[in-house]
Amino acid sequence: MFLDFRALRPRERYKLMTATVVPRPIAFVSTRSAGGHGNAAPFSFFNVFSEDPPLLVLGLEGRRDGGLKHTTENILRTGEFAVNLVDEALAEAMSVCAADWPGEVDEIEASGLTAAQAVEIDAPRIAEAPVSFECRRHVTLEFSARRHLVVGEILAMHARDGLIDPDTLRLDWAAYAPVGRLYANRYIRTHDVFTLDVPEPAGTG
Repeated sequence: MFLDFRALRPRERYKLMTATVVPRPIAFVSTRSAGGHGNAAPFSFFNVFSEDPPLLVLGLEGRRDGGLKHTTENILRTGEFAVNLVDEALAEAMSVCAADWPGEVDEIEASGLTAAQAVEIDAPRIAEAPVSFECRRHVTLEFSARRHLVVGEILAMHARDGLIDPDTLRLDWAAYAPVGRLYANRYIRTHDVFTLDVPEPAGTG
């Protein structure tokens, strides 16, 4: 089957892209609103990009009514945000924050989560998250009125106690239990993990 994306409607492209590029990590992004309260929303157009400098990327879409999402507005205004990663224990609350809440609502509070003070930025982080990255906006690319790509510089990281060995900086994978986004309302756990060793090409050893 060949599909010409230029002939497809945006919703059809979205359906195909999100159903095939899986699983995707979830950036549970927390920011501070113009009114001073917390804001939180999940995004799965997200990944790490570079360790030197330490960068991550966020694809931010608009609201159904055509306006910017509160997360996008807050990042563009303040240049700061926290990316909180999602484990199994956090998944339900993350889903609550995905709803289209009014701008004056603090989604962190509405979902029963706890806002924690960050160190390097004014935006709150989510205390229950297994990992949080404090970020400063490095570059923003505006592809349309509804689509922004944000490259964020990671200034600091918070990890749940016991999750990372302080001497080796190795992660306890079993204690982490992250979840990933599939498509629509489907998510995936990471219980079935296997390893693959990269072989040496013949004649190079």
